[in-house]
Amino acid sequence: MAEEESTLKMADAIITDESLAEWRKRVGVKLRIGNIFNELACKDNIRKFCNGIGDGNPLFRDEAYAKKSRYGGLIAPPNFLYSVFPTWVLQGLPGIHGFHAGNDWEFYRPVRLGDDIVPESVFTGFEEKKSSFAGRMVMEYQDALYYNNRKELFAKAKTWIVRAERKAARTTGKYHKFQLPHPWTEAELAKVEEQALNEEIRGSKTRYWEDVKIGDKVGPVVIGPFGLTDMIAYCVGASPIEILAHGLALQLYRKHPAWAFRDPGTGAMEPIYGVHYNKAAANFAGLPFPYDAGVQRNCWFIRPFVNWMGDEGWLKSTHTEYREFFYFSDVLWFQGEVTKKYFDENGEACVDIKMGGVNQRGAETAPGWGTVILPSRDKKTWPVQKRLK
Repeated sequence: MAEEESTLKMADAIITDESLAEWRKRVGVKLRIGNIFNELACKDNIRKFCNGIGDGNPLFRDEAYAKKSRYGGLIAPPNFLYSVFPTWVLQGLPGIHGFHAGNDWEFYRPVRLGDDIVPESVFTGFEEKKSSFAGRMVMEYQDALYYNNRKELFAKAKTWIVRAERKAARTTGKYHKFQLPHPWTEAELAKVEEQALNEEIRGSKTRYWEDVKIGDKVGPVVIGPFGLTDMIAYCVGASPIEILAHGLALQLYRKHPAWAFRDPGTGAMEPIYGVHYNKAAANFAGLPFPYDAGVQRNCWFIRPFVNWMGDEGWLKSTHTEYREFFYFSDVLWFQGEVTKKYFDENGEACVDIKMGGVNQRGAETAPGWGTVILPSRDKKTWPVQKRLK
């Protein structure tokens, strides 16, 4: 680590009372969004996003199939909004690392083919905390809203981000206790891959509220072993930052030096986002190995809800927290259970589902929950039809 610290030129700052006082002046400000990625819901953008998160649902990929659905054509999955804007703007506290730590989502209307998507972001506050990972840290809060060009609201998300000192995180070495890459056997890998290939997508077979029972299982969706190409595919489909090359990248890094570092192995300038695919960068941020992006994990988290509810269901809301890091070579099993069913104040047939993402070490890396609205056979309600009006 000492050698890496002497050669890796990544911004390394500390959290001070003065920097927090300046930052507090921004609370309530509508933030400038510098990089909007998939602002148009076209076939190519939806397909690349689904490829990047491993989503094979034909409602989002197969035009002939989608035309037969109640939507009458292709739509984007609800987590596609992450590929427009990742719900956060990295702002303030230069040199202090940002770890996206979770989201609360509420979804109101579908993203349909040809929709323009306009995001907004507001810095809503922060609070100081102590952690065993990096000592003094700050939990930052932002709100994200997504509109179409008619100012109709697609969805909104509450975001929380851990801001931590890189040097403090390196010093504690809290997450340097695992053998990485994970020592898989061929038999274990064969079992994981078989589970991944058996993912169930409900699709056009309508799931009615009356047929659901408390305790019903949801999922699994199996991710991994997580590797470099998985990360590249995600960046192609949903890059949360503006990834530039050559002179364009250098111009950006000269303007914002804290956004980049020089890779000690290649001499190339790389974005801080490289912690998700560059081991030296991950080490400098206090982690032993490259790890997933928070929004990427939430995209996986949402998949089992959508798979389970089928084409006629509607994902009303989700809550997801990121706990343990998910490293290259790890596997996650996303699986849930029905905990409650009821009719809400609008008369819609709701199902609450507890969801989690557990890795091969048995750690709960993504606990959360969500609410799905299903068609009711008895009341003759159709959530999708309601949201197409």
